[in-house]
Amino acid sequence: MKVKVGIAQLANVADKQQNIQRYSDKVRQLAADGAQIICLQELFASLYFCDEERYENFRLAEPIPDGPTCQHFMALAKELGVVLVCSLFEKRAEGLYHNTTAVIDADGTYLGKYRKMHIPDDPGYYEKFYFTPGDLGYKVFHTRFATLGVLICWDQWYPEAARITSLMGAQLLFFPTAIGWDVRQSEEDNREQYEAWQTIQRSHAVANGVPVVSVNRTGLEGGMQFWGGSFITNAFGRVLYQAPHKEEALHIEELDLDQSDHYRRHWPYYRDRRIDSYAPILKRYLDQDCNQ
Repeated sequence: MKVKVGIAQLANVADKQQNIQRYSDKVRQLAADGAQIICLQELFASLYFCDEERYENFRLAEPIPDGPTCQHFMALAKELGVVLVCSLFEKRAEGLYHNTTAVIDADGTYLGKYRKMHIPDDPGYYEKFYFTPGDLGYKVFHTRFATLGVLICWDQWYPEAARITSLMGAQLLFFPTAIGWDVRQSEEDNREQYEAWQTIQRSHAVANGVPVVSVNRTGLEGGMQFWGGSFITNAFGRVLYQAPHKEEALHIEELDLDQSDHYRRHWPYYRDRRIDSYAPILKRYLDQDCNQ
């Protein structure tokens, strides 16, 4: 089974409605060129506001699926007959917010949401100020064209998240992302960080025998140069496409989902998993306080 996946790597502006219009235009373009599943980058409707702690930024959040942005893309998906993976700032209740991705089927049906499980708190990424950790667990979504797994940005560094989502039956993994370089960093540090970021995600494809689609933003926002470099792998981690770092990009890649069986037969990691031996992974750290 083959599926055409489209990605949009853009530089955002401060005006939310302008961002939504630009992404809508890019979705139309990708759909016209044959994309069946389209993934947008993390928090695509705004600048990456988590670079500072400001209460005013909570005004950017909306309910999902009843908010205007989700409703807009539900209508667009129905009009174009495409599946959309939309990363949004969710207002769940007064004072309760999540970093959430909505998945919309090709008939405009809202299939559900995934709430980001791993929440970073680093200089330039003050996400714990804004987001409550996800409480829905890991999710898969049965769309018209494929069964999708969705994880968000910081989740991509955790092999447990990719493994569990794959074990739930995901045929491919999507990672909407917003990550970049501090403009004061050296080129050596920049290269090392990007290579680590791509390598860990490629390893999820290898370990689970599923394609990985990682969609990052680009552009300069304050002191952060978002490093773009969105990429798509096959089911054994081979990079099929990589976007430039500092330029916007649209791309469609046809993925053969039947390759998963080929790679899992030849590299039978699932067969040889020693699930009886993995209980220690549930500990924070294996020291004397764990009573091991």
